[in-house]
Amino acid sequence: MSPSDGLLWTAVSDLSRFAALLTMAELGLADHLAQGPLDTEELARRCGAHAPSLRRVLRELAGIGVVRGRGADGYDLTEQGAALRSDAPGSIRSSIRMLGEEGFWYAMRNLPATVRNGESAFAARYGHLYEHLAANPGTARLFDDYMMARAAPFAESLVKRYDFADTGTMVDVAGGKGHILATVLQANPHMRGVLFDLEHVVGGSKELLAAERLDDRCEVVAGDFFAAVPAGADFYLLASVLHNWDDDDAVRILRNVREAMSPTGRVLVLEVVLPDDESPHLGKDLDMRMLAVFDGGAERSREQYATLLGQAGLHLDQVIDLAAGASLIEATPR
Repeated sequence: MSPSDGLLWTAVSDLSRFAALLTMAELGLADHLAQGPLDTEELARRCGAHAPSLRRVLRELAGIGVVRGRGADGYDLTEQGAALRSDAPGSIRSSIRMLGEEGFWYAMRNLPATVRNGESAFAARYGHLYEHLAANPGTARLFDDYMMARAAPFAESLVKRYDFADTGTMVDVAGGKGHILATVLQANPHMRGVLFDLEHVVGGSKELLAAERLDDRCEVVAGDFFAAVPAGADFYLLASVLHNWDDDDAVRILRNVREAMSPTGRVLVLEVVLPDDESPHLGKDLDMRMLAVFDGGAERSREQYATLLGQAGLHLDQVIDLAAGASLIEATPR
């Protein structure tokens, strides 16, 4: 077998491994094993599973390295597997469950149809992702958990790598429940924040901000960034926003930000920036999901972001590498 054949067969095998991890996440196996090893029959009883079927999945999970055998028919959680516990810092359980959600699974399965037709099979069946989430509260809660887990390393890296010393007020555009904004405000006590998103999205944000003791420094504003964004702030953050939209819509969003900001304001775009060469990159993997789920949404290169910013009257000043493959793009008015 040639090295290239090995890589291809690894990709084929990854589907089986993901299915086993999805089973582990959905059944909460890591939570059940958190206090120590259990035999398969007892584990099946606790998670409501068919023991013979579960035994086969546990065998696969042991091969991945997230559980290990104990005794004749028992299993224990490994350090790597602990990352799937619901209460683990940086837990990836919600991320795996979101990728296995019915709509996402359908989207990836039908990527060939999307490529043939030039239209997202997901969008054709479910509508825009955010319409799908609004109509399905359970999926929306899962998506929120996924985004919180995904945003955590970005936010921690952002406050370490970027200097907010001269920032008075920052608007977090489409900031969800406010996890990134809360991290920035906690690290910069002199700052004030505005969390801006759709009405049904920001509904639970006040509780989060109150729990972080930030409700006196952060205003929550509901609205649509295609219409307008809150005016007059020093900084505008768009974190994992522009990649959801095609070029025309991305420029519309940026133009509304440009109109709202002060002449000395700055725009911070937090996205995965694609390399210009053919080297493997997380962003290229993510771009397959964007292609599958969104009509027009895409991961982009530095040059492509510079073009979008330019069309909105902004100049790309610098790109700062952050954690987990993300980058921070800083732009100012032209």
